[in-house]
Amino acid sequence: MFEHDPTEPGEVGLNPERLEAMTDFFKTRYLDTGKLPCMATLVSRGGEIAHEAYTGNTAFKGGAPINQDTIFRIYSMTKPITSVAAMMCFEEGDLRLDHPVSKYIPEFAETEVWDGGNLKDYKTRKPDREIQVRDLFTHTSGITYGFLFQHEVDALYRREKVGEPGVTLEEMCKRLAKLPLVFSPGDKWNYGHSIDVLGRVVEVVSGQTLDVFFRERIFGPLGMNDTDFYVPEDKIDRLMTCYSKDPMTGEVTVSDEGGAASKAYAKQPTMLNAGGGLVSTLRDYHRFCLCMMRGGTLDGARLLSPKTLEFMRMNHLPGGATIKDMGDETFSEARMDGNGFGLGWSVAVDMVELMQPGSEGTYSWGGLANTFFWIDPEEELIAIQATQMIPSGCYPIRPQFQQLVYSAIDW
Repeated sequence: MFEHDPTEPGEVGLNPERLEAMTDFFKTRYLDTGKLPCMATLVSRGGEIAHEAYTGNTAFKGGAPINQDTIFRIYSMTKPITSVAAMMCFEEGDLRLDHPVSKYIPEFAETEVWDGGNLKDYKTRKPDREIQVRDLFTHTSGITYGFLFQHEVDALYRREKVGEPGVTLEEMCKRLAKLPLVFSPGDKWNYGHSIDVLGRVVEVVSGQTLDVFFRERIFGPLGMNDTDFYVPEDKIDRLMTCYSKDPMTGEVTVSDEGGAASKAYAKQPTMLNAGGGLVSTLRDYHRFCLCMMRGGTLDGARLLSPKTLEFMRMNHLPGGATIKDMGDETFSEARMDGNGFGLGWSVAVDMVELMQPGSEGTYSWGGLANTFFWIDPEEELIAIQATQMIPSGCYPIRPQFQQLVYSAIDW
């Protein structure tokens, strides 16, 4: 069930010297200069791991060297997993993309759209249509995040404590439904709690809490034994420290301690954060990616059909638009230029606009603490990168990772 030791890069058309140079690049540019505590990278081609490197420690001061067993907070790399769970329910006939979300969460039947004013005195109007399930997958629902600081509705989320850890996913969705949308569903692209709501839809139609669904239907079958919403006591020492860099001052502080001192992951949470709550290892996440690349099947375990995966990898934004066409210049886990959006991940539609080598149809996403993956079906290439520094994009390590990986292709 589990991958063997990495194969020789040359056997799968990758240049070993360039892959080794990639490891050195991140070490000298980011670790030796004190910008990042560590860097983990994994590259496979044709299903064979050809590169796996772990450099640095689990903490800036002290800690232990990272390795295959190091557990990372993957934040929004949770979103593709939740999206796959929802499409598993779709394949079983339990939901449709054109259904209103209110069919599963009735409170959303009354959700309106922000129509001006301020936090103390604002107006709302009826949306042009209700939020549909497809809008949740594609972030075109009008739902936002409180941490974006881009719209008055963001501040409403903060005031109403949307997403606070002490409530259930069900309660969070009820709070969301009472607050206005930033636009009418389908009009724009906006990053937000949409996938959290989708996770609640999975709970409703499956009759299972999301953590149980994940363990029984995805993690167990794929052998993702170190992926969950928390880290059990016998594994907690493997969880590394997470840091945060202030975008204004550049000051780096601890966001969440590693090991048993972690405030967020040392015990089972009440809030099953479907959009950003999982922890994982590179090897575990590679299992998930490999299942996607192989059409929804891995080592006898089948999550989805190849046609469903093909459908999920299409650009589902209206009229073939890109994220840039539909979104404003706000937070995103992917470059807006040249990227459309599928059912759970960004999809490369214009490599020139992306300003990167690669293949159209490549799908990817990242996480808040600078974790990232992409799957290139044309090259049968999977690449995963991880460190623990918030926010994503504080350093250009994602595009650099892509540059360096594609430069290693020999044939």
